[in-house]
Amino acid sequence: MEQLQQVTATQACSGIRRLLILAGESSWSSKQVATLASLLPGDWLWVGAAAEFPLHCAPSAMRTLLGREFTHAVFDARSGLDAEALAALSGTLKAGSWLILLTPDWSRWSQLPDADSCRWSDSSQPIATPNFITHLQRCVLTDPESSVWRQHQPFSLPDYQPRAAWHSASGAPEQEQADILGALQSMPPGVAVVTAPRGRGKSALAGMFLKSLQGNALVTAPARAATDVLAFHAGDNFTFIAPDALLAQASSEEVAWLIIDEAAALPAPQLRQLIARFPRTLLTTTVQGYEGTGRGFMLKFCAGIESLTHYTLSSPIRWAQHDPLESVIERILLFDETDITHVAQGRITLGEVRQGEHQQLEQMYRLLSGAHYRTSPLDWRRMLDAQGQRYIAASCGEDIVGATWLVEEGGLDENLSRAVWAGFRRPRGNLVAQSLAAHGGSPLAATLRGLRVTRIAVHPLRQRQQTGQQMIAWAEQHARQGFDYLSVSFGFTDELWRFWQSCGFTLVRVGSHREASSGCYAAMALLPISEAGSLLTRHEQQRLERDYAYLQPWIEQPLPIASRPAPSLNGDDWLELAGFAYAHRPLEACLGSLNRLLEGCDLPMHALRGRVQGRLEINALCESLRLSGRKALLSAMRQEVQRALEKLDLSQSITLKNAVTQLQFFH
Repeated sequence: MEQLQQVTATQACSGIRRLLILAGESSWSSKQVATLASLLPGDWLWVGAAAEFPLHCAPSAMRTLLGREFTHAVFDARSGLDAEALAALSGTLKAGSWLILLTPDWSRWSQLPDADSCRWSDSSQPIATPNFITHLQRCVLTDPESSVWRQHQPFSLPDYQPRAAWHSASGAPEQEQADILGALQSMPPGVAVVTAPRGRGKSALAGMFLKSLQGNALVTAPARAATDVLAFHAGDNFTFIAPDALLAQASSEEVAWLIIDEAAALPAPQLRQLIARFPRTLLTTTVQGYEGTGRGFMLKFCAGIESLTHYTLSSPIRWAQHDPLESVIERILLFDETDITHVAQGRITLGEVRQGEHQQLEQMYRLLSGAHYRTSPLDWRRMLDAQGQRYIAASCGEDIVGATWLVEEGGLDENLSRAVWAGFRRPRGNLVAQSLAAHGGSPLAATLRGLRVTRIAVHPLRQRQQTGQQMIAWAEQHARQGFDYLSVSFGFTDELWRFWQSCGFTLVRVGSHREASSGCYAAMALLPISEAGSLLTRHEQQRLERDYAYLQPWIEQPLPIASRPAPSLNGDDWLELAGFAYAHRPLEACLGSLNRLLEGCDLPMHALRGRVQGRLEINALCESLRLSGRKALLSAMRQEVQRALEKLDLSQSITLKNAVTQLQFFH
C-alpha cells in the first residue's frame, strides 16, 4: 500500500491516470477497494448497481456526469460490464487518478454470464461474452501501465518509467484554444463545430468564448449537469436553456450566438431546428464512440450544413500527453481513429467473417463506426458475442474495404407471431420480423426467417464501385438455405432508397412519424429469397399501395409508391380492424382499414373521424371530446370501431373478437 501511495503521488506530478483491476470474489475486492479509498484522498465515485461508497452513480446514468471531474473512481463489473459507462467514467477522472475496475475471478471471467448482455444481445437471460472479455484481458495484460491484482496471488506495482513533470492548465487559453477563439470572434453568420476527444478542453473553450462575447448568447446541451465546465469558464455570461424549452420559445431574434455542448448526443432533427433559429451557432462534441459519435458525425450530419467551419483540438488539457488510462480504454473500445486517406487498391474478394476472427472484426468495426455516427461500444460488444450475427467482408489483400453486418431474425412460433400481430406480445429482438407482424398485414409474418442488414459500409475511397451491391448479392446467394428474405430498416431518403432498390429490395412499409435520431421516416424493405418470402413481400407491397392514399397525408415527403386504392373492406381489413378494436394493434398500422371503415359506415365515431380523417392534434381532440388524455382517446377510438364492426356484421365481429382476444394467452 505504501508503494501505491508513492505511485499515486508521482501520477499527480506527471499528470496521468492509470487502470488497476481487482479480480476475485466480491467480498475480497470490496475489502481491498475500501482500504484503497481510506489511504488515497479523493472523491471516490462508485459506478455500479450496488453502491458501496456515498458518491455513486448507476452505469446507465453515467452520461449525466459527462463534463464533471472526479479524483479516483471504482467501476463495479463483477456481474456485468457496461463498456460505454466505463469509457465515460474514464473521461471524468482528473490527472493523478486511479480507475479501479472490479471483476470476477480473472481465469473464469470470460465464461461467466454478463448481466449487461441483456441490453444488447436480444437474450432474455445474461450470456457469457468470451470474445470481448478475452480481448479486454489481452489489451490489459499487454499494456505496461495497467495492473491486475488477482485474489490469492501476490501483487506489486511495476517499476514505471519516470515521466516529465506536468503543469495543469492555468485557466488561460492554450495555443490551440487561442487560435480557435480568435477565429470565432470574427466569424460571419454560420455554424462552427469543434470536435475533440474528451479532456481536450472543448467545453472550456466554449466557456471562454462565451465570456468574451458582448451580445446575448445561450447555451444548451443534452443535460444541464454536463455543462459545469463550460459554466465555470463562462462566469456571469452563462445562460442555459434545455433544447425542448429553447425550441418552444416564440422568438430568438435578440440572441447573437447559440452554443450547443455535446451536440452529437442530441437527435439530428432537433439539432437542425436549433441551428436554424440562430445566426451563429457553435457546436462542440466528443469524437469518441461511447457517446455514439465519431467521424461519422462530421460525414453524416455536418456535411449537410452550409457555411460550416470545422475546428479540432488534439492536445489534452486535463491530463498529460500519452495518458495510460486513455490509451488502454482506446485499445479496448477501438476509439483510435484509422487513417482513411489511403486504401488498398486492386481486386476485391467477398467472404464471411466469423465471431472468433478478431482481427477481421476489428477492421470491420472501425469501418462501420466511421460511416455511422451512432455506432458505439455497445455495437462492438454485440459484434463480438451476441448470437445470430453474420458478417460479410469485402477484402483487398489483407485490408477490409467493405463491411456488411446482418442479424438473424424471425422463426417465431405461429401463436407467438399472432400475439405480436395483435399487440399482446413484444419479445426481445427480431426488429424487422416483429415489425412485419406488428405493423404489417400478415399475422404469421414473424414465423418466416430473415437476415436483417443492420450496418453496411464501404471505404470512402472505394465507393461508387458497386461493392455494396455485391455484398448484398453475396448475402442473398448464401442465405438461400434456411432463410426467406433479406430485410433492412432505414431512415428514408431518396439516396438511400436508390441504393436499396438497386440491390433488389422492395419497399413494404413507411412509418408516419419521423425518427428522433435521423429526422427521416422509418422505412422497411425486403428482398425475398424463398417462395414464402416472395408471397410475404408481394402481400406487404400490395397492402402499402392499397393504403398509401390514406398514409400520404401523414407523411410530409413524396414517396416512390404507386397508389392503388380500394375503397371497400376486404377480409384482411376485417381482421386488422378486429386487432385494433379487441386487441392492441396500433393506430398507425391500421390507417388504411380505419379509413375504409369510416367511409363505409355512417356512425358518428367522433374520436376516430377527428384523429384519422381530420388528423387533429391529440390534445385538441381530447379537449373537444372531454377526454383525459392519449390513453382515453385511444380507448374511445377502439370502442367506436367495436360498435361499427358489430353494426356492419355482428356475427363476423363476434367470431373475430373471440379469435383475437384468445391471442393474449399465448406465451
